[in-house]
Order: sequence, then structure tokens, then C-alpha cells
Amino acid sequence: MEVFEGNKGFRESIAGKFHIEWEKEDLERVNHTILKKYNAEVHAQAILEGALDLLKAHSFHWQDIAKVEIKIFDVAYHIIGGGEEGNKKKVRTKEEADHSLHYMTAAALIDGQVLPEQYLPERIRKADVQELLQKIEVRPSGVFSGKFPEKMPGHLKIHLKDGRTLEIEKEDYHGFHTRPMSWETVGQKFERLALPFADQNLRSKIMDTVHDLENRSVRDLTRLFFQVRSQPPDTEGLA
Repeated sequence: MEVFEGNKGFRESIAGKFHIEWEKEDLERVNHTILKKYNAEVHAQAILEGALDLLKAHSFHWQDIAKVEIKIFDVAYHIIGGGEEGNKKKVRTKEEADHSLHYMTAAALIDGQVLPEQYLPERIRKADVQELLQKIEVRPSGVFSGKFPEKMPGHLKIHLKDGRTLEIEKEDYHGFHTRPMSWETVGQKFERLALPFADQNLRSKIMDTVHDLENRSVRDLTRLFFQVRSQPPDTEGLA
């Protein structure tokens, strides 16, 4: 309660005066928690899922692509699509890449995934992804903007050089609160990302502790985190 109503709390510092009847409130908002399916800015998730869905269904090569058109809600457009934050086709660094829908979509269509390796400097600089991201256009949609944030809509249209057009529309993605991930899927993502930093025994202990966190101490979890390597073994001592 002090976070909201205390000295320099949310009400005093940001919102202004308001009243909350705490006895009528619950904690069900946690059911709207979302997880990112891909290693990408959260507003890109549905478009990336759509791109990979099309790639899987039609098995085209990135060099077959003539143009890609994306329509998204205004928040996504301004952050990762070239709106308020400017040109997203000039991508040289990891920080630029993970906030460029053009780059992330191009990487997904070429590599079939968006994981940490898609943000390595040598991947970002490669000619293939730099060429394809220039063919991607992103525009805001008033219809989609009206559905956000309860949905995370987007439309992707890929024009192929042979004249075919492939398109898909998404209202959410696997990991959004309308399509939550199963515990097994969360575990698979954790395993994939943690593999370079923790051995199988430690990864299993972390997973088991998180799964049973209601009955465990936070200290149990932080003690395990303390054992995680800060770098993969082959890079230790090189930083």
C-alpha cells in the first residue's frame, strides 16, 4: 500500500489523488502476464510468429522476396517501426537491431528464428539481412491501434518475385495472455537460453524451484542464481 499511498508513492509523485478499496481488489491481474516467445522487443512478437508461420507453410527462400509489407498498432510503429523513434532501416548495433521490426523480421525470414545469436555483431553486419530489411515497409493501422493492448494485432504480407503473395494476420502470439505458454514450453525456452551458462543439474534445480516457488524461499532461488556463470565457458577471461 505504501508504494501507492506512501510518501513519494505513485499517487503523490505521478497519478494524483485517487482512492482504492483494497478489500474489493484481487490479484487476478497476474493472469494477464505475458512472456516473449522470441528474443525480440515485445511488440514484435506477433509479427515474428506470423513470419515464421508463413516460412514454415510455404518454404520460400529469402532471395525469393520482392517486398514485405507490415501493418501494426501505433505503439509498435512508433517504437520499432520507424515512427517517433526514427529510421529503423539503419541497423549496425544490437541495440538498433532489437528495436527494428525491419531487422527482426528479416532475421526471422532468413534464419528461421530470433534468438541471441541473431544479435551478434557479425550477424547484424551480414549482407543478406541488411539487404532484406531494406525491402520491408511498416505502417500503422488505426484498426489495430484500437485493439491494443488487449490484443497485439498485426498483418504481414510477403510479395514474392514469382508473383505470389503470402499474407497472415495475427491478434496475439503464443505467450500473450490470450494464448499463454505451457510450463513445458517455458522450460524449453529456459533450457535453450540457459544452456551456455549453467549445467544440466543447475538448470533443473532452478526450474524445480521456480515451479514450486509458492512453497520456497526467494533465497533458495537467489542462491541458485549465484551459481550461474556470467559468460559461456569459451568466452570467460576474454571480456
